[in-house]
Amino acid sequence: MGGMPREFPIGLTPPDWLVRNLRAHPATVDRPALVRAALALTLPLAAGLAAGRPEYGAIASMGALNGVISDTAAAYRVRVPTIAIPQVFSAVGITVGTLVHGRGWLAVAALTLVALVSGMISTIGAVASVSGLLLLLSCVVGAGLPLPGEWWLAPLLISGGGLLVLALALLAWPLRLGVPERAAVGGAYRAVADLLAASAAGGAREYDERRHAVTQSLNQAYDTILAHRARHHGRSPELTRLLAQLNAVTPVVEAAPAARLGGGALPPEVPQAVRHLASAVETGYSGPIGLRLPDPATETARALDHALRHAADVVASPDADPRGIDDGLGRPAALGIRTARAARNVALSAASWRYGLRLALCVGIAQALVSLVPVPRSYWIALTITFVLKPDFGSVFSRALLRALGTVAGLVIAAAVLAEVPRGWWDVPVMLLLAPLVPALTPRGYGYQTAAITPVILLLSDILNRLGTALLLPRLVDSLIGCVIALVAGYLLWPESWHTRVGDRLADAVDDTERYVRGAFGPDALGAFARARMRRGLYRDLSVIRTEFQRALTEPPPTGRRAAAWWPLVVAVERIVDATTAARVRVQHGAQPPTAAEVTQVARELRELAEGVRENETLHAVRTLLTGPADSVLEPLRQEVAAARAIASPR
Repeated sequence: MGGMPREFPIGLTPPDWLVRNLRAHPATVDRPALVRAALALTLPLAAGLAAGRPEYGAIASMGALNGVISDTAAAYRVRVPTIAIPQVFSAVGITVGTLVHGRGWLAVAALTLVALVSGMISTIGAVASVSGLLLLLSCVVGAGLPLPGEWWLAPLLISGGGLLVLALALLAWPLRLGVPERAAVGGAYRAVADLLAASAAGGAREYDERRHAVTQSLNQAYDTILAHRARHHGRSPELTRLLAQLNAVTPVVEAAPAARLGGGALPPEVPQAVRHLASAVETGYSGPIGLRLPDPATETARALDHALRHAADVVASPDADPRGIDDGLGRPAALGIRTARAARNVALSAASWRYGLRLALCVGIAQALVSLVPVPRSYWIALTITFVLKPDFGSVFSRALLRALGTVAGLVIAAAVLAEVPRGWWDVPVMLLLAPLVPALTPRGYGYQTAAITPVILLLSDILNRLGTALLLPRLVDSLIGCVIALVAGYLLWPESWHTRVGDRLADAVDDTERYVRGAFGPDALGAFARARMRRGLYRDLSVIRTEFQRALTEPPPTGRRAAAWWPLVVAVERIVDATTAARVRVQHGAQPPTAAEVTQVARELRELAEGVRENETLHAVRTLLTGPADSVLEPLRQEVAAARAIASPR
């Protein structure tokens, strides 16, 4: 018996989708974020108690909680808009809510309209998503709670609390200027080093995971640097140099699949050299960098050697030509132009309208329900719907489940606090302990975030209405009602939300792959920078597909089972892109280029694969007639395309 794992009857084994929903995500603890949350939520409470107006301190602490939720950026230049812009929307939301508080059907209409606007702007991007969330959350709180003071006082207090988080976040800016940006670029180099190590010694699964990590790391680094340059007046030599260093690692990334497909052992000096470059980037070093690389003997080895020495030259250079950077990557549009584009896209996007209408329908139903049925402090229903229906927060079904479970866990903590801790100055040390749980548990998953936020909000609500433990049962009932409304009106009534979209997005990626093949080898072959942008865009799209795939797996059957059938093809398409890149690298370093007939044949097969994927709800095997010379540079690519077309899912 000893040492043997206990086996449960098959009927008692939890389903995979439930296990995936409940599993905590791995995450590192951001200690400065814990300190900021503790101070930002506690100081307003203490100030309010000292002034004899604890309710004012509670409202400011609500704003600080909004700021903690908004504080998702690591780089200081991005933190100002990331935290400040959502606070403006929060102030607008609580103003509207305060003005319609207690006005019956006018409040229903106002909240429904705000929900529509919130849902539509949430589809723009990360900052807009948080802004839309806080717009609706604050409006719901203002409409549901009788806030003290004049109508303008609550917006002032809630904005002040959010800006306190920003002020605390920026305290270390003079000491750490540029450090997060260099860390992002250095992290991309380290991810590439891990990929090269996996291409030499790791299995297929490890290599695929490392490649996905490279895509995510590059996306994060480019988003950080380009966003900063767009906001920077004039040219920043530091950001230009970092962007040049980031561009310089692209040839190394492109050589990795060639090394993988080459089959030969990659010398350990190669990934070690990339880690050496990463350290130079992270410290801001400029000067000679000695790389100890073996003499190249093959096309792949020559490609890696050339790419690494070029990267070393760029990293060592204290200056970078800004014209070359712009020509190679393109300069971000001005803020006004990007804002106008975003507004136009939202107004004309069917997806943004559909999501806005879903959110508006659910919030409208919730507000109509509480207007017809006397539900005390019913704003919690709309709060639940707002969190559950966020478009970029994952599966609606899983979020409703996790919201219910997280609320129960949070209520257990809140019950102990409200029952045993006297109101007054004791709220300050309690908040000092509860506040850090929000940034600590949020990266672990939505259920964990809900469990952390629930006691904080209930403590602040109790300061405003003094109901004590009488808050607990109504909050649980309200949360369950909100989850049911979100599941029925925001999930089951919208087939697009419970049908997997992996197949459609994968078909688009295959179409893009076909264009990539023609751009790499066709008669009108693209230049190196254009190919790099296309390849990077492909992997970015495939990363989104992986995220969509993981979301679909958390859905109950049959959606989760249908999504799982697409996974082999997701991996196969990634390998097709790898094989295309590897063939291009080999041609650049001496291999015989493919004939036009070979390129046309592979491109046609990819088009047919995309059509077959797009036409079927589930994936079936398709005919493959790829032939050509065995020694052709495209032979590995033909094999990957044949493997992709031969994949079949269970009928």
